[in-house]
Amino acid sequence: MSLLNQIKDSGIVAVIRGANKDNIIPIAKALSAGGVKALELTVETPKILSLVELVADELQEEAIVGVGTVLDPETARAAIMSGAKFVFSPVVNVDTIKMTKRYGVLSVPGALTPTEILTAYENGADLIKVFPANIMGPGYFKDVHGPLPHIPLMPTGGINVSNVGSYIKVGAVAAGVGSTLVNTKEIIDEAYCEKLTQLAQQFVKEVKRARS
Repeated sequence: MSLLNQIKDSGIVAVIRGANKDNIIPIAKALSAGGVKALELTVETPKILSLVELVADELQEEAIVGVGTVLDPETARAAIMSGAKFVFSPVVNVDTIKMTKRYGVLSVPGALTPTEILTAYENGADLIKVFPANIMGPGYFKDVHGPLPHIPLMPTGGINVSNVGSYIKVGAVAAGVGSTLVNTKEIIDEAYCEKLTQLAQQFVKEVKRARS
């Protein structure tokens, strides 16, 4: 299965902010056990490259790890060399897209307007992160899919269990979910990880329900 299809399969990308070497593996394994197989580690996290390498080595075929909040091609390359299989950005930076594609990993820039979405896609993006999605709502995805039905879109920003299905129903291929799924400010113990697995299962279930 291709990397893009792996993301589409579960329909959820977990956005993990502020993790560390002590809690990232329990978090990653709990998410994977719940069916969330795409893990985005944001690059403002301290020692992010070592965390990417740690998760990539530990989970291997169990899940795919990538990076988010990437603003430039240099950061993208460093993350890819550490094992990142996809690169998410909050903006459209053509040089970052080109660097990501040069190394054969998924490029997922952030865009909001139809012009930004098309520009990103024409420059090689595999998937477009519509951000911030909560400002526009599910109806916006339906409207954009009218003239741009061939471009795969995913919402990020304000996604929760209650609304994720609404985005899938109007054409989103997946959704990026942050603190409503993973909150690294919590105590990451066995009880938390059990709850995280259950919550991941709920998100995946809602995606499947919306697709059926």
